[in-house]
Amino acid sequence: MSLTVLRTADAWYLATPDGAAKIPTTATTTAELLADRAAITAATGDTVPVASLDLVSPVTAPCRVVAQMTNFASHVTDAGMDPETVPLTFFRKASGSISGPFDDVVKPAHVSLLDYEVEIGLVIGREIPVGSEITDVAECVAGLVVTNDVSARDIQLPQTQFYEAKSYPTFTPAGPALVLLDGHELKRFADLRLRLAVNGAVRQDAVVGDDMIHRPLEALRALARFQRLDPGDLVLTGTPAGTALSAPPKVVEKIAALLPPALKWKLFFKGQAKNPKYLADGDVVEASVATDDGALDLGTQRTVVRYRR
Repeated sequence: MSLTVLRTADAWYLATPDGAAKIPTTATTTAELLADRAAITAATGDTVPVASLDLVSPVTAPCRVVAQMTNFASHVTDAGMDPETVPLTFFRKASGSISGPFDDVVKPAHVSLLDYEVEIGLVIGREIPVGSEITDVAECVAGLVVTNDVSARDIQLPQTQFYEAKSYPTFTPAGPALVLLDGHELKRFADLRLRLAVNGAVRQDAVVGDDMIHRPLEALRALARFQRLDPGDLVLTGTPAGTALSAPPKVVEKIAALLPPALKWKLFFKGQAKNPKYLADGDVVEASVATDDGALDLGTQRTVVRYRR
C-alpha cells in the first residue's frame, strides 16, 4: 500500500484520510527517513489539515540528481530526432537546484529563454554501487515524486551540455509528496499520466506507457554501469512533447548548418524570442502525475515564475 510522505521545514508527515499525521522521527534527510520506515508507519496520532502545512521538497539536498535525456518518443520527434535510434543517455543537475513544490521559480537576469519539463522522479531507496546487478525496480526505488526540469535554453544549446542550464537554484521543483510504493504498485508505473499547464492552459499531457522509451529498470541498469546511487538520490525519467523548445523546420535547419556558429545561434535565439511558450514573469506552472483512475497520485505542484532583475 502506498504511503504519501510530506515535509515541512522542521518535520515529516504522513498523509492520511483524516489529514497529515506527524511522523515520529529525528530524520533530517530523505535518506535518514527512508531508513526509519517503522516511524513512517507509526504516524497514527493527531492530524492537521494538509492545506495548513507549508510544504517543502520531500527530496533533501545534497544528493545526486541524474536525469534521462529525450526519453519520450513525442519529445524526441519534436526535437527532430528518430525515437527508434535515440540512445539511452543521462546528464547531471546540481542538487542545489531542488526547491519546494510551491516555491517561486526564479529566472536569473542573464537568462532569456526559460522552459519547463514535467518529469517523474525516482527516489532511490538503497545503495547501488557501480557494477550492481538490478533485476527489479522495487529493489532499489523507494518511491516517486513530481519534478519539473526547468531549463535555460539560451544557456543550454550553445554550450552543448546541460549542467549549468538546468542547475540554477529553483530549477528542480520537487513534490508536493514523496509517494512510497511497493512492488505491486510500481507495476502501474506505465499508467501514470504527466500533465503540465501554464496559466491554466495544458502544455504537456502524456501517459508513460504510450510514450516513454527507456523504462526505469533499463535506465537504472545502465546507470549502475558507471554511476553510484545512494538512498535519497533522485533520478528524473524524461518529459513528453509540449515544451517551449522544438526543432526548427528541416529547410531552416539545413540553411542554418551553412552559417558560422555565432551567426547561427544569434538568428536562432532571435526567432525563439518571439515564441510565447517560454515562461514569462508571473506565469503560473502546475505539474502533476497520477493514474487516470486516481489509484496512484503523486500530487500537483504549483509554482510562480519570477524574473530576477
